[in-house]
Amino acid sequence: MALPEQGMSEADILTALNVKRGRDARWQDGRTFGMVFDGGESVRAVSESVASMFLHENALNTAAFPSLGEIQSEVVAACADLFHGAPEGAGFMTSGGTESVLMAVKAARDRARSERGVTAPEMVVAESAHAAFHKGAHYFGVKVHKTPVRADFRADLDATAALVNTNTVLVVGSAPQYPQGVIDPIPELAAIASRVGASMHVDACMGGFVLPFMEMNGETVADWDFRVPGVTTISADIHKLGYAPKGASVLLHRNKELRRYQTFVFDDWLGGLYASPAMQGSRPGLPMATAWAVMHHLGISGYRQLTRVAIETTRHLVSGVRAVPQLSVLGEPDAHVFALSSTELDVFALGDALHRRHWHLDRQKPPDSLHATVSAGNAPVVDEFLRDLAASVTEVSDAVADDRGTEYATLE
Repeated sequence: MALPEQGMSEADILTALNVKRGRDARWQDGRTFGMVFDGGESVRAVSESVASMFLHENALNTAAFPSLGEIQSEVVAACADLFHGAPEGAGFMTSGGTESVLMAVKAARDRARSERGVTAPEMVVAESAHAAFHKGAHYFGVKVHKTPVRADFRADLDATAALVNTNTVLVVGSAPQYPQGVIDPIPELAAIASRVGASMHVDACMGGFVLPFMEMNGETVADWDFRVPGVTTISADIHKLGYAPKGASVLLHRNKELRRYQTFVFDDWLGGLYASPAMQGSRPGLPMATAWAVMHHLGISGYRQLTRVAIETTRHLVSGVRAVPQLSVLGEPDAHVFALSSTELDVFALGDALHRRHWHLDRQKPPDSLHATVSAGNAPVVDEFLRDLAASVTEVSDAVADDRGTEYATLE
């Protein structure tokens, strides 16, 4: 599509874009279990007001925009406090969980090179670890050792220990992992990493803004944060259950000494000193400012309430799924993420039937399953979903979906 010879009016542009949005997932109605997480009307209003304030600002140079420097520092400090890393914890905001993971891999590689002289870096991850770790390994030249998960879908400690060696720069655990929503044995993984001086990263992109508030609400939560000796970095997405707009995440290091391995610094060119803590050069100020705004709008009490609703909704859904004889839930989800599967019907055909009813759940395999990340925004329609789920199970019967794809991607 070429640019129009004459520019379009604002009204025509809005009309055209509204037409394009007609087939998009209906997150505003609570009908998506992933991708967008709705904290409610007041959260949306605050985000939209602040977005217009910081629409054009650039965090490439916080000397030019000191407001963004302060915003980043305050977001990072708040996260360090939540993850029991204050006051030593230090880090940077990123554009999302993938970028946080990439920078964790880069920092681990550079730390091992500097402190231990590792020139053939390796990392050990469970097969449940997010694909972003493989992306980071590809980008930064780190060999990946992938371990199986146990029957409960948690990382296998014996398999991990067998693969960790003097070239290991990073061991990974998830809190919770994405596919089935269970928390890996973080203390044991951290101890294995510490034996060789490797970094230990906890991927809390899904749970960073859930697990602390679950604990505050009196729930029992497995050890996962900086209270665990040996944990060196934690990633957490504010744009997931932090309820901020895309894309806002943080990568936290245990201290500033470890944080320095994240930053790229270069001064051998005609433009002067260039330093960047992330993959991006120019960094949009809008996601940073809206994340700060949402965090301060909700506060501890707001997050505790949203978390309470999200966890109650998840448990209601898990119970409802298990009440359908043909369906099962994989493992025992620890928080707000779960996957439903079946040995009696094609869950991809089930997903198609739900999609026709305007519900969106991601597909994944192995095993074939439908993935749900539950947020407070799903609570008002959870009973409607369970009714449609039961009707869809009856509808699909022996049907098999022609499309077996499980794309979680942007592909053309």
